[in-house]
Amino acid sequence: MGRTNCLRLGLLATAAVIFYSGPALGQEEQQQQATQDSGAEGDLLDQITIVASKFDEEVVSSMTSTSVVGKEKLQQQQPSNISQVLNGIPGVATAGSQDRTGIGTSINIRGLQDFGRVAMITDGARNNFSRNDHGSAASMWIEPELLKQVTVVRGPVANIYGSGAIGGVVVFETKSASDFLREGEQIGGSVKGGYESNGDGYMTSLTGAMRPVEAFDILGNFTYRERDDYTGGDGEKVDDSAYDVTAGLLKSVIRPADGHEITLGWIGNNENYREPSTSMPQDSEVKEDIFTGKYRYVDPTSPWVDFTLSGYVNDTKQNQTSLKDAARWDQENGGVIIVPAGSERSFDLVTTGFDTNNTSRFDTGAVRHTFTAGGDWFEDKVDVDDPLGGSYVYSPSGTREVWGAFVQDKLEYSDWFEMIGGLRYDSYKLESDEGDVESEDDRLSPRITAGFKPFEATALRGLQIYGTYAEGYRSPSVIETLMTGMHPAGVYFPFIPNPNLTPETAHLFEVGLNYKRDGIFTPDDGIRVKAAIYHNTVDDYIGMVTDILPGIFPGGDPACPFVPGSSFPACAQFQNFDQVILKGIEFETVYDRGTFFTGLSGSFMDSKNKEDNKELDTVPPDQLFSFFGFRFLEQSLVVGGEVQHVFQYEYEVPHPTKPRVTKTVDEDYTLVNLFAGYQVTRDFRLDLRLENIFDVSYVNYLSAVSGAGGNPYDEPGFNAKISATWRFGG
Repeated sequence: MGRTNCLRLGLLATAAVIFYSGPALGQEEQQQQATQDSGAEGDLLDQITIVASKFDEEVVSSMTSTSVVGKEKLQQQQPSNISQVLNGIPGVATAGSQDRTGIGTSINIRGLQDFGRVAMITDGARNNFSRNDHGSAASMWIEPELLKQVTVVRGPVANIYGSGAIGGVVVFETKSASDFLREGEQIGGSVKGGYESNGDGYMTSLTGAMRPVEAFDILGNFTYRERDDYTGGDGEKVDDSAYDVTAGLLKSVIRPADGHEITLGWIGNNENYREPSTSMPQDSEVKEDIFTGKYRYVDPTSPWVDFTLSGYVNDTKQNQTSLKDAARWDQENGGVIIVPAGSERSFDLVTTGFDTNNTSRFDTGAVRHTFTAGGDWFEDKVDVDDPLGGSYVYSPSGTREVWGAFVQDKLEYSDWFEMIGGLRYDSYKLESDEGDVESEDDRLSPRITAGFKPFEATALRGLQIYGTYAEGYRSPSVIETLMTGMHPAGVYFPFIPNPNLTPETAHLFEVGLNYKRDGIFTPDDGIRVKAAIYHNTVDDYIGMVTDILPGIFPGGDPACPFVPGSSFPACAQFQNFDQVILKGIEFETVYDRGTFFTGLSGSFMDSKNKEDNKELDTVPPDQLFSFFGFRFLEQSLVVGGEVQHVFQYEYEVPHPTKPRVTKTVDEDYTLVNLFAGYQVTRDFRLDLRLENIFDVSYVNYLSAVSGAGGNPYDEPGFNAKISATWRFGG
């Protein structure tokens, strides 16, 4: 153990020597230009977002629980997957899907996840891919090298982004040509290479950008990433954790006239990995193509017109090939058959949609208005093909259409009072491919928020207190409504569809605090604080029930058949639970004085499913996250660290045929990461990151609770990442 620690200290010392001895250390002019090009100064404090309200506002001034991961944080993280991008955001947890790579990621906000409870949006396109199995149902794929910024809004306050987001919204914004081209340049780009030690991983990213005329620019990116099986903190190699990813991005911005802007884009992801299973391991490939288009018109002569129209197609397909013979239930003839190695199956979801809105700004007397109205529509088309294995039983094919409209008005009086009132209408229709099962419903959901700044004339100026009541609405998914047939493997029992599912309705009460203050100890320092206490009641929460007696038994369900050959006389079905309550406290704060910065965030959460008075399985453990850093050499060199503490927790391992087993993590665990970044010259940058430097052995809570039987795997132990980026332009 001592030898390992010496190796890590040696790596850090070597990196420090490299960073301090670069060729440009004596060139003050180059250092100043490097600082300007790094874009670091001020990035932690003054983030701008349009996600929470559809109009520009500072994150710290938004009367919502909103967090942004910008350029400086992405440089510090050097992320390999989405989980690392979102790490440390209060109220947010992640887990891998059926694979162990972490590339396919399920996002949990305030204990809610899967089936659209968290809206995941990339450049305006929804990612609704779901595959029901032993693991998280929702998966999000995107290569972090493509990202410019990620915004998270917690709670059902951002329902302006469409139906379903009762947990919150995560918006991924990709890079554009303007992120690479300096003023006056017509061509530019970058070449980046990286290596990580745990799993012997490599990454290459190539970007090119052109702006032949001011009215047109285009960007292209190609990224390749691969890694072998990694080693957990316990020193054991985690089998089937290897992967390779090929990703690409094309984005063009056209400005045909003053105030008009058209953005066209394509995002591609292709991932190869092995999905572990004791009964039927699979070689897996995910192909994702996202096509986006957006038109925006801002009338330069009138504050009444700020119009946006966007559309998208997201086609995500997972192809799998079985690696060994396996026993499966014959869905057509009954009984058990052997599905041979080499059998193929596929899961395809195409989401097509559009979104439009307009924001008008005007005054009525002393009150300033920012009025937004809009509408949206999307369709999910699910096609599952598994002729022998029966995966279409728990991941059925079908179609869902969801549409809605909203109005929202933000009122401001003087500099101390704000109010936001909104109303959203949602409607949906869902049906099976055969047309024999269908479901539809609609609803109005209100929101009202009021904020005050009562201390502007005192030493507490910059402090805002707000309160919110908001409702959200989620229609049942294709899987929850249409799942039918025999459980295909291991144990055999029927699933029964439920076209009578009631949509989930969230009722959020939130009291929050925003604090912005500059010039506290020095003329150039600043602090930003956001904190909230929330209570979210979800009526008619949809969950799986596995102990439904067949109709031939007293008190049994007539819809539940008794199938000869079943492993036990019971059925499983998604049903509505009366009520789930989620409540908690979360906060985040950042202090930055140029040469030094630090921050602290935390989330503490509790839940209750009133159906059985137990906690919801998907509520992650309490945690604290802190970071700090120092900027040297005209801020061109940044060195810092992160400390994440996860508190002790218990979890129940769900299983359809056995009593739930309660397991306890005996100790809290703490993860420590270090990072350093050096803008050596105007066009050359080095980054180093040391993750889990004490080789802590730990299990991701959400991964542990999502699998049947409970065989959680260790997350990666110590990992050293190093990367170099060269930028060019002319």
